Amino acid sequence: MSPPALPWRTLRADLSASVVVFLVALPLCVGIAVASGVPAELGLVTGIVGGLVVGFMPGSSMQVSGPAAGLTVLVAEAVDRYGLTGLGTIVLVAGLLQIGLGLLRLGRWFRAITVSVVQGMLAGIGLLLIAGQLYVLAGVAAPHTGPGKFTGLPGLVGEVATSTPAQVSLAVGVATIAVMVGWDRLPGRLRTVPGALVAVVAAAGVTAALGLPVDTIEVEGLLAAMQPSLGHWGTLADVGVLATIATFTLVASAESLFSAAAVDRLHQGPRTDFDRELVAQGTGNTICGLVGALPMTAVIVRSSANVRAGARTKASRVLHGLWLLLFAAAAPGLIGLMPLPALAAVLVHAGVKLLPLRALPQLWREHRGEAAVLAVTALAILTTDMFTGVLVGLGLAVVKTAWETSHVRVTVRDAAVGDAPGRDVSVGDASARDVSAHDAAVGDAGPGPVEVAITGNATFLRLPTILTTLNELPADRTVRLDLRGLRHVDHACRTALDTWIETHNRNAGVSVHVIAPRPAEDDRPRMVDATD
Repeated sequence: MSPPALPWRTLRADLSASVVVFLVALPLCVGIAVASGVPAELGLVTGIVGGLVVGFMPGSSMQVSGPAAGLTVLVAEAVDRYGLTGLGTIVLVAGLLQIGLGLLRLGRWFRAITVSVVQGMLAGIGLLLIAGQLYVLAGVAAPHTGPGKFTGLPGLVGEVATSTPAQVSLAVGVATIAVMVGWDRLPGRLRTVPGALVAVVAAAGVTAALGLPVDTIEVEGLLAAMQPSLGHWGTLADVGVLATIATFTLVASAESLFSAAAVDRLHQGPRTDFDRELVAQGTGNTICGLVGALPMTAVIVRSSANVRAGARTKASRVLHGLWLLLFAAAAPGLIGLMPLPALAAVLVHAGVKLLPLRALPQLWREHRGEAAVLAVTALAILTTDMFTGVLVGLGLAVVKTAWETSHVRVTVRDAAVGDAPGRDVSVGDASARDVSAHDAAVGDAGPGPVEVAITGNATFLRLPTILTTLNELPADRTVRLDLRGLRHVDHACRTALDTWIETHNRNAGVSVHVIAPRPAEDDRPRMVDATD
């Protein structure tokens, strides 16, 4: 039995949305390809695969895939090092890894990556993208390294100040940005046509009409630009290639799945199956690697445009791929009319959107640790590379979490001081736990024991302060060590506490009485009472 046909209203809504998404995707596909150092047509190929292949697959119903600004820096570095053939192999293997991770049902675990690391990654990419495209705005060759893009900015200013062609090129780019920003403030119906497309078309028209000395895109043709290959497997012996593949897999998967979570909040339709979505993204990247195209991710700009345009089903994203294919096949010459500074302006605009300009101030006020992780991740990416930067961010996030969860409090009460309430030594933010003094009276038998209670989570991160407090106790006094408030003790703390108990008794000749957790709670630490 054949499936029922889509209602006409649904099909009409999807058709209208697909045109909007196509108009949004067209300048971005071309601009990202040029910024990545590959033929412009390869960006269109990735957009076509994202629509006609990934669009049909299960996972997310509203998410649109294609070349992403977030991968531009990675792709440019890979092309510089390994060429287009090496890029094809990298994308192919990364796609196969994504498929494997999805089949193993590991897609949902990518959501465990802390948001601050992802935002820091996108911020670092955005800053590199903006810095690199500033040179293209002025028609000047950009430095290859991340730090070089920033250190070369003073020289760029001097070039613009003394070169008329650079000034003209910059004027075209700045005017393009102004059109995009102004277009976003127009009434809703006019904004149905994307501002990026309007700005690029206007820049192309003015440049051609006035004969401005501005560089335009070189067009090779769709089939000529592609370099199909089954992969150059010998390159996998290179450690750098393997690291690049790992980076592509991590960044593309994380960006796609975070985008899916964001898109799910924009509509009331079916929720994303993250494992299936990862398989779909991997399939798209495998095909892109085979034909020598750019890698793909799900793109929040196109996806949100799809939802806002009224899309009802996945038909809209499939149709947007069809429109890209028809454009590339029927009117490739139009691509050659696009001025490079105009496309650079589109990418500068996209790079600014990658920066957490609104989220960072609030994050700093409420979660300074997360803000620090974000800033360190972005800085590490700017000064090293994407793979190292992400690893640094993940490592810092783990350390921050371990530090925050290792709250412990040491409470010391000494009855020998009379009516004084005792001495509290706080290590962390856990709530205090006062231990009542036993044998507190001071009489002929001498002062009673010193009461010490340790509560919270005792880990090696807090061990130095714990031992400092214990070593400051009177060496000639009996100590009652209450451990009932401990929720967790790692091996380092357990060993250190046992050693301190033995040392105190051996040196002072007095006893340390340990009040251990109840026997039924076997998962809690149990110290050996030195009096046993």
